[in-house]
Amino acid sequence: MTQPKLSLPKQVAQTREQLLALLRDAAPESAQWVEQIRAKRRKKPSVVVVGETNRGKSSLVNAMIDRPGLSPVDADVATATYLLFGHAEQWSARACYPGQLAPVPVEIDKLVNWVSAAHELPDGELPPRYVEVDGPSALLEELIVVDTPGVGGLDSVHGELAIEAAASATALLFVVDASAPFTGGELAFLANIGERVETVVFALSKVDAYRGWRQVLDANRALLAEHAPRFKDATFHPVSSRMFELAGKAPNPEAAAMLKERSGIAELVGSLRALLVGRSAMLGEANTLRALSSALGELKVTLENERRALTTGEAEAEALRARKDELTAERRSSTRGWQVKLRSEVQRARLENAHEVSRQMRDLQSWFRQAIDLADRDRLRELPGQVDAAMQMVSGRVGESVGTRLNQVADSVLSALFSADELAVIRSQFARAGGSQVVVRTAEKRTPTAEDKLLVFMGVSGGFGAGKMAVIPLAGAIAAPILLVPTIVIGLGAGWWIARTRKHTADKQHMKTWLNESIADARSTLDQLVSEQMIDAESQLSLALDEALGKRIAGIEEQLREVDKALRLDVSERQKRATAVGKRLTDVVAGQDRAERLLAGIRTVRDKN
Repeated sequence: MTQPKLSLPKQVAQTREQLLALLRDAAPESAQWVEQIRAKRRKKPSVVVVGETNRGKSSLVNAMIDRPGLSPVDADVATATYLLFGHAEQWSARACYPGQLAPVPVEIDKLVNWVSAAHELPDGELPPRYVEVDGPSALLEELIVVDTPGVGGLDSVHGELAIEAAASATALLFVVDASAPFTGGELAFLANIGERVETVVFALSKVDAYRGWRQVLDANRALLAEHAPRFKDATFHPVSSRMFELAGKAPNPEAAAMLKERSGIAELVGSLRALLVGRSAMLGEANTLRALSSALGELKVTLENERRALTTGEAEAEALRARKDELTAERRSSTRGWQVKLRSEVQRARLENAHEVSRQMRDLQSWFRQAIDLADRDRLRELPGQVDAAMQMVSGRVGESVGTRLNQVADSVLSALFSADELAVIRSQFARAGGSQVVVRTAEKRTPTAEDKLLVFMGVSGGFGAGKMAVIPLAGAIAAPILLVPTIVIGLGAGWWIARTRKHTADKQHMKTWLNESIADARSTLDQLVSEQMIDAESQLSLALDEALGKRIAGIEEQLREVDKALRLDVSERQKRATAVGKRLTDVVAGQDRAERLLAGIRTVRDKN
C-alpha cells in the first residue's frame, strides 16, 4: 500500500531530526551548534504597515493592537521616525539612535512629540531614528508591527524607503481608504514592489464613512489587474477603526461585540496570524537546514580524509606533509602573496564604493532639485523630512554595499589560498565562531549645531540595524550561503533634521542652497566613513585570514596523527574501519542532498506565495 506523501513542514521536521541524530553520533559539537541556532530562531514574524498620509494607517495599527490613540494619528507633517511595536507585560517606549546614543525613555502620552514634526521634542533631545513601543497586546505576542511615517507620500523618495523596509519584513500591510480608488502614486508603489516584496496584504479603511466602498473596492481590483497584476487576486480586508474605537464606549458587552465584529479588525488580525506565523516558523526551519547542510559538508570532508588515511596510508601522509609545508611557508613569508591580493582587492572595493556614494548622492541631488522646482509652498515644507528619509535610504544602501564587497574580498582571497574541501571546513568554522569575524567600528558623533542638528552614524540599512528590526530576516535569506566572513556590521547612517529651515521654505533658492550644502556634507561624511571602515576591515580581514591559515595547518597536523594511527592497524582492522567510514560518508552525502532539496522546496513555496 502506497504511503501518503508527507507535507513540506513534516518532511522538514522529519529530516531535521534524522540529520541531527546523524550529527550527534558523528560530530557532537556540530550538532550542538545546530541546536543552538534552532533554539535562537526568531519566533515572531514582522508586518510593515505602509500607506499614503490620511488613509487611517495609524488608527488601524492602534485598533490591531487594541490600544486606541497610541500611535499618533495627527502627524500630518511626519518625520522619518518609525514606530516598532513589540510585546511586554507593561506599556513602555524608548527613542532609539542605533550606533550613536543609548535609547531614551519616552512617556507613552508624549509619544506624539517624538514622531510628529508638528510637535516639539522635549528640550535637549534629538530626533530618533525609530521609537520602540512594547505592551501587553495579544497580537504583539505573535507579530512585530512597524508603523511607517508618511513623509511626502508613496510617490516620493520616502516611498523607496518604505519599499526597503517592507522587503526585510515578513509581510507588508498596505492601507488604502474607501473614499476613492487607488491614486497614481499608490499604483506606482505597488508596481515597484511587485518583485521585491514577498507578501502584501490589503486593508480598505474607513468603510463606515463611505457607503460606496464596494464600488471603490471593485475599481481597486480592476486597477491592480491593469497596473500591478501580481496583486490582482489579492484579498482586501474592509475595516473601520472608528467602529473598533466605539466598541470601547458601547453601553453593554453585546453592543461592543457587534461593533468589533463589524469593524473587520478581528478578521484582518486573524488573517495575518494565519498567513505569517506558520511562514515565520518555516523560515526558522530553513535556517536550521542551512546550518545542518554546512555542518554535514564539514563532516563529509573529515570522513573523506579519514577514508583516504585508511586506504592510501603513506601516500596520504606525504600529501598532507607537503600541503602543511606549503601553507606554513605562505603564512611565514615576508611577501605573503595572499596579503598582496587582499590589499589589492580592498583597494578595488574602496574605489567601487566611492563611485557608489558619488552616484547615489548625485541622483539624490538631481531628484530633489527637480522636486523643489515643482513644489508649491506646502510641498516645500515637506522636503526636509523627505531628505531625512532619502539619506537613510542612501546610507543603508552604501552600508549594504560595503558589507557585500568586503565579503566578496574575503571569499576571493580565501579561494586563492584553499581548495574547495578546505573551504568547506573553514566556512563551517567561521559560522560556528558565533559572530562576525569583521566588526567595523562606528565613528564618533558630530556635535549638532544650533542651525542644523546633523545626526550621523545612526544605524544600519536605513535605520533598521538595531532593536527588533535587527532580527527580521531578509526575504531572500533562504538562498543565501554561509559566508566566509559573516555579514559585516557597518554603522553607516545620515539622518537630517533641519530644525529652523521650515521658516524659510517659501524661498526655493534658499532651499536649493541648503540642499546643495547638506548633500555635500553628507557625501563627505559617507566618503570618510567608507574610507575609515575599509582601513579597519583590511586589518581585521588580514587577521581573520591568518587565523584561517593557522587553523588549516592545525587541522592537517591532526590528520597526520590520524594517518599514523591508521598505519599502525593491521590490514583486516583497517578494512573494517574503512567500510564503516564509507557507510557513514554515504549517509552524510545523502543527508546533505536532502537538506538542500528541502531548502529548494521552501524557496519554491515562498516564491509562489
